[in-house]
Amino acid sequence: MNILNKLGFGARSSDPSTIDPTIPQSPDDDLPAAGQQFVQFGAGCFWGVELAFQRVPGVTKTEVGYSQGLLHNPTYEDVCTGTTNHNEVVRVQYDPKECSYETLLNVFWARHDPTTMNRQGNDVGTQYRSGIYYYTQEQEKAARETLEQQQKLLNRKIVTEILPAKKFYRAEEYHQQYLAKGGRFGFKQSAAKSCNDPIRCYG
Repeated sequence: MNILNKLGFGARSSDPSTIDPTIPQSPDDDLPAAGQQFVQFGAGCFWGVELAFQRVPGVTKTEVGYSQGLLHNPTYEDVCTGTTNHNEVVRVQYDPKECSYETLLNVFWARHDPTTMNRQGNDVGTQYRSGIYYYTQEQEKAARETLEQQQKLLNRKIVTEILPAKKFYRAEEYHQQYLAKGGRFGFKQSAAKSCNDPIRCYG
């Protein structure tokens, strides 16, 4: 039992399914709205990443959460222990008639440093790793092609993982649209479409 559990954070239920890795490692079975598509991105702390995608025309919904881990129904405290292998991700729902998947990939690459293993800036841990989690073979193909393109522009090896999307666990409500709601310091940041104001990572 880790120290956070001892302090009462992220205490696990006695439900044995919480420690059955076959559940969180199953495909994401949520369905996007009619005519929409999903993709998940991990690019460091999910607050700033979500705001970047909120601003993209054609993105119809964003949610932050946890995926790619081994624990069913993880809490934020569980994920922060670094023992569950979850990544902080943004699940993006987009209208392919108004927003191409390639546009989303461009935002992803521009938003973070894909060459730092399990780290973005001062945020260190497996939950901050770079990842593209696809729902279709077409998404996988495009992701791998853009990775090759990005690698030609960089002098360090890209460590981004490209994997099938796993079960998505929606993060606690206070994490959702965190920066648009005011962030840590109470200064709301615009989520307006096409807004290009600098994103302050913590508010």
